[in-house]
Amino acid sequence: MTVDRNLQIIGNINTMISITELYSLFRQSAGVTTDSREVRKGEMFFALRGENFDGNDYASKALEAGAAYAVVSSDSRVASESVKDSRIIPVEDTLSTLKELARTHRCSMTVEGKRLPVIALTGTNGKTTTKELINAVLSVKYRVTATRGNLNNEIGVPLSLLSITPETRIAVIEMGASHPGDIESLVSVAMPDYGLVTNVGKGHLLGFGSFEGVRKTKGELYDYIGRNGGKIFLNEDLPYLREMAEERGIDDVVPYGVEYDGAKILPVSPDTPFLKMEIPVSCGESTVLETHLVGQYNAGNVMAALSIGRYFGVPVEDCLKAIASYIPSNNRSQMSKTGRNTLVIDAYNANPVSMEAALSSLESIPSDNKSVMLGDMLELGTESGPEHDKIVERVCCMHLQEAYFVGQEFSAALSRCKANKDRCISFGTSGQLADYLKEHPVAGSVILIKGSHGIHMEKVIPEL
Repeated sequence: MTVDRNLQIIGNINTMISITELYSLFRQSAGVTTDSREVRKGEMFFALRGENFDGNDYASKALEAGAAYAVVSSDSRVASESVKDSRIIPVEDTLSTLKELARTHRCSMTVEGKRLPVIALTGTNGKTTTKELINAVLSVKYRVTATRGNLNNEIGVPLSLLSITPETRIAVIEMGASHPGDIESLVSVAMPDYGLVTNVGKGHLLGFGSFEGVRKTKGELYDYIGRNGGKIFLNEDLPYLREMAEERGIDDVVPYGVEYDGAKILPVSPDTPFLKMEIPVSCGESTVLETHLVGQYNAGNVMAALSIGRYFGVPVEDCLKAIASYIPSNNRSQMSKTGRNTLVIDAYNANPVSMEAALSSLESIPSDNKSVMLGDMLELGTESGPEHDKIVERVCCMHLQEAYFVGQEFSAALSRCKANKDRCISFGTSGQLADYLKEHPVAGSVILIKGSHGIHMEKVIPEL
């Protein structure tokens, strides 16, 4: 039976609950969770199903832990208990219900009688860092609700929307995608008024099938904005983003960019390899911005946050202070000094574009002793071999002390490489590299650590 999103959610044979009734219960609750291990008293637990788990099996545990309600699948064993326990709410599809609840909440939240502004951002690289910078800048003036961490998928986006409070004045929602239609699905829940695409590159090709598939899917954010009269923030330094906007007839654009705004990336030093920029602040005047971000590739992210801050009336000086104060975490664009080395840690994710950008950034750091520790770039499909070959060839031509590769793809690429590989060594896993470093310690080097999240390059950090 089909769920009517405006009228009712189908429960068990004896029970129906409308989205209006469910939303009323949500507003009385302490929030929503999908993890029975982290239930807080008074929360509403949603029992989601995955490939390797069934949240319905933990619904009773969630209630015992203090959940006010448990939304469960109507075909689950625990659903039959709803006759005796009114805290158990059976629905036909818990994930669809979670999305509809989030959509309802988004529509219900207003600011001074007007629709709550929602900014959505996506892109192949830089989403999370850009979101954090935007949050930092807007928080100077507004109460902001932003995506926590990288909860940017079909579960994370609804959870982020449901964390919006009556005090929220702007919401910043990050959206990830690994398959065609992912962004279209997410914008239908978040219904953004503003959109930003950081860039489009070769990421998740296994799911998208081709680069054109990536471009089309990221463009689904522009599609929604174009259909609904919203506004986009556009990096004019990337001509293909302008083309994507023009293809969709979008002319309500707030332009920005390093070159477009006349900003300059300044040289760095081994002791402070953080991104430093000269930013125009008024006619004929500029100021130097020193960040805690490693990598010139973050310059576009900085300009995006500055553009959004300006648009929403945050004074430029306050925007720059907020950006300068932001310290990255979660192994993204971090710099860490140990007793022996300087580490450039960007090990949360990797694809050909971000890998090339990280290598270029390493080259810009003036040091005689540099090394790289690179893990496979996952989910590249048929392009995986050629793309790993390009990175290995690139690394072999760099002036490095050592180059360490982790994973089957890099190992195969290294065996195919015809360049000088004297300083290169490969390992099957990051754990094996960590063991090697215990016996062969590295010292006095600036080391780039990067790889896809599934390779777990963070395991080598304690040995450096």
